[in-house]
Amino acid sequence: MIVAVLILLGLVFGSFVNALVYRLHAKRDFVRERSECFNCHHVLGSKDLVPVLSWLALHGRCRYCHHPIPDSPIVELAVPAAFVLSYIYWPLPFQGAGLLSFVLWLVCIVGFAALTLYDLKWFLLPNKIVFPLIGLAVVQVLVTSLFISGTWTSIVGSVIGAAVISGFFYLLFIASSGKWIGFGDVKLGIVLGLLAGGALKALLLLFIASAAGLLVALPLVIAGKANRKSHLPFGPLLILGMIVVTLWGTQIIGGYTRLVLP
Repeated sequence: MIVAVLILLGLVFGSFVNALVYRLHAKRDFVRERSECFNCHHVLGSKDLVPVLSWLALHGRCRYCHHPIPDSPIVELAVPAAFVLSYIYWPLPFQGAGLLSFVLWLVCIVGFAALTLYDLKWFLLPNKIVFPLIGLAVVQVLVTSLFISGTWTSIVGSVIGAAVISGFFYLLFIASSGKWIGFGDVKLGIVLGLLAGGALKALLLLFIASAAGLLVALPLVIAGKANRKSHLPFGPLLILGMIVVTLWGTQIIGGYTRLVLP
């Protein structure tokens, strides 16, 4: 039952992410304006807005002008998948502060999905998404410190994590005059470091993102579709690393520690 609810919520929020990203890029009012076709501007009806199913029924084209729909159903599927995975592998009990922490994490996933889509399309991580995520991360850290760990050490760990990731990116940004990495990644590093909760998990996150980047870039270079000057959006890879560290970071670090220090 809970999984079904999470899937339904994920589909709804995945559709929300698609609308949010395009309206944010077009600088349009998300609250007051109704959804419309990006090509012919025909106002869309409820039958056009059912997550995934409407896109499939219309074969990815507008009902009115038959122009390809830019919204991708992949986002609408990825968000519920992330919700369900988070529920299955959530490291805290689903009661009290653990449940509140889980809800805050789901909200973070929606923000991460919006950042991922925006970065993939326009190579930008907009402040209007990053700054609220920083606020959410701070709340998550306070919940952990006050109600779960019961100590202030978790706050110190989160600050250190933010300093590790954001500080590392800031050094890269300064050293390259913004050519190697954008300042949006520096700000995103604050979110990720706070949520990582410590230096070890922050370093693990960076390793996972870098390894994923290599796996993505290497085939493109071999195929001649990319070179040393090609730009690769790093935000989505960092977010992937954040999800892995949040759900499995403790097990990964524990397994590695047992391997090297038997």
